[in-house]
Amino acid sequence: MDPASQDINLNSPNKGLVADNSDSLSDVPVEGAVGNAANPLPPGLTEEEAEELRTELTKVEEEINTLRQVLSAKERHATELKRKLGLSPLNELKQNLTKSWQDVQTSNAYKKTQETLSQAGQKTSAALTTVGTVISKRLGDMRNSATFKSFEDKVGNLKVGL
Repeated sequence: MDPASQDINLNSPNKGLVADNSDSLSDVPVEGAVGNAANPLPPGLTEEEAEELRTELTKVEEEINTLRQVLSAKERHATELKRKLGLSPLNELKQNLTKSWQDVQTSNAYKKTQETLSQAGQKTSAALTTVGTVISKRLGDMRNSATFKSFEDKVGNLKVGL
């Protein structure tokens, strides 16, 4: 690239481009042109077939946009109907949570877990009762022991002496 032939005017639409005096534009790709280097035709596809596919693509994209508009209008209408019926998003959430909780409670896994925890609670309660009984018995035995009676007498005499 010859620096002397380069356009360096920053306000120029051609800035940084090489000034070429030739009238040939054969190396310049045209956007949207069929079969150019930027958008080559797939193998086995003619220009007519490509144009037909582009036309069909345009129609499908227009249909998609139309369907989006229709869906948006239907969603607004549904929201308005819910508002008129007094169904707020919070009420819907509450209903969904209630339904989900009921589904959980009726599931086999929940029932089995509930039974297992109930049995574990009963066994724990029985074990704690047994431990409490054993501790009470030991404390009673200790209170009736000669050592404890001797200690109790000494504390009693100390209290009387004060």
